[in-house]
Amino acid sequence: MIRNVIFSLTAISALSLAAFAGSWDVDQAHSKVGFTVTHMVISTVDGNFGMYTASVSYDEQYPSSLAFEAAIDASSVNTNNEKRDGHLKSPDFFDVANSPTITFKSTKTEVVSPGKFKVTGDLTMRGVTKSVVLDLSGLDKIIDTPWGTRKTAAVATGEINRHDFNLKWDNALPGGDLIVSEKVKLNIVVELDQKKE
Repeated sequence: MIRNVIFSLTAISALSLAAFAGSWDVDQAHSKVGFTVTHMVISTVDGNFGMYTASVSYDEQYPSSLAFEAAIDASSVNTNNEKRDGHLKSPDFFDVANSPTITFKSTKTEVVSPGKFKVTGDLTMRGVTKSVVLDLSGLDKIIDTPWGTRKTAAVATGEINRHDFNLKWDNALPGGDLIVSEKVKLNIVVELDQKKE
């Protein structure tokens, strides 16, 4: 009798897990694709992109299976300053009229430790594609929601040189330092909802 109950519970659990696929949707209401630059050497400016699409593949039984890609609408850049955002959309920076989309596609995932990954991928911006590495943490906690879905989260960080992607507005301070730093820190926070098959 007890053996039958255990078998039934195991079968139900297996069927429940099987109902979920390895594909995840980004919960954009609780996610952010952001960046930070140094301003005039002494401060920082934060920004984000409000419009993007992304697809994520991740099987918790095989963490190295993590793969994702994203397409970002460059015109959705937002730094909470309309004049600055207009400048960022101009040919001095993103040139959204001619390069409206920024893309990222992962090419390799390395599991550093449980919940820690190094994700290599191709970042394309203004017609230039460069390989970049993101340090990603998370995905090790998957919760069941009151709505019968499963959710997890992750944070990805990285750093690029904007000059590598032809974002070369280089006005400088009297001492020669750039008003806007070459280095751009990437800060990406995502909540993910697992798709049901």
